[in-house]
Amino acid sequence: MNAYLSPDEILRVRDAALETGLADPSVRPLLFDGIMPKYRGTLPLLAAPGRQVHSDLNEMNRVERLVDGSVPLELWLRNAVAQTTEAAALAVLQRALDDVARKAGGEPDVMAGVPVPEIKEEIVHRDDTVPFGFLRGGDLAGTSVARIKVPPYEGGAPLQPNGFPHSGTGWLIAPALLITNHHVVNARTGTGAGRPVAEDSDLRLQAQHTRARFDYDTDEVETEEAPFSELVAADPELDYAVLRLAAGPSRPVLKLAGKSLAVANGDYVAVNIIQHPGGQPKRVALRNNLVYEADERDVRYFTDTRGGSSGSPVFTDDWKVVALHRGTRRVENVAFQGNTTAFVNVGTQMNTVMRHLEANHPLIHAEIEAAQRD
Repeated sequence: MNAYLSPDEILRVRDAALETGLADPSVRPLLFDGIMPKYRGTLPLLAAPGRQVHSDLNEMNRVERLVDGSVPLELWLRNAVAQTTEAAALAVLQRALDDVARKAGGEPDVMAGVPVPEIKEEIVHRDDTVPFGFLRGGDLAGTSVARIKVPPYEGGAPLQPNGFPHSGTGWLIAPALLITNHHVVNARTGTGAGRPVAEDSDLRLQAQHTRARFDYDTDEVETEEAPFSELVAADPELDYAVLRLAAGPSRPVLKLAGKSLAVANGDYVAVNIIQHPGGQPKRVALRNNLVYEADERDVRYFTDTRGGSSGSPVFTDDWKVVALHRGTRRVENVAFQGNTTAFVNVGTQMNTVMRHLEANHPLIHAEIEAAQRD
């Protein structure tokens, strides 16, 4: 694989770590929290703290992912961000984390060149309360969201030596159909023009060997993984993929919004995202996720997501799915609620996905439409 970060980027991360005290040997265990102990034991140990950090970063930068599907460099950077308060160093570490997480998830580079207007903080003066039933609706919707793991194949065989599974999120759009991102099922590391694409036969094998874990709300309780039988529809441009479960689970189908989301200047529109960030237990981003722009194809919003959130449903407050979350783009000099924000997220309008299905996969479209009417 190509390294996640360039040598210059590694040096910037090393220097940021040195500046903020992360090279202290007593901090090293915190930086490796969550990284498989067996892998940590393979890393060389050096006497000089600065060289130790540089060595650790170089070693992790060469590892695409571990046997559990985790990306050690991503976890290290996430821990480093959590331990850092100095602004300049934090910005360097956060940028590196964003780049690694996006490449690890195979996310396409979205929204390049899109102007991002500022959202002023006066929105906090509007009534942000919702009916109590909002909580019940979210709890019910969450039962239809699953963590999925996709094993990469190449030439009809499991990809080795880096054939460890890629994580994402998916949800039920019909009783036996789950939708996620194409780039999740593609199960390749990289972004933009350099992002590898699986051959169609390998893509279908990856779909057939994907596993969905519903009710993954905590690590304390084991839940079964549901197998799939086939990939029934996909499009890399709209970044969606629909997979058929081998046996339809007895749980509700998420309902789609009746029309595309439109946002006029000055509108206050919140969205909610149920997700499996980093392949971890289910989390929800509620309401503090304002939409700042929407067009016929995309919804753009501010929220908290990370690698593994790809494929999540983007809900309006009535728990209807308006978009399929597909990626995150780092932005500069953009204010959200009075603070500078580093991220803009993007999801594909579900009405656009449905029109594409109707034109290219009419039988699947009809199956989804029937489920949506029930």
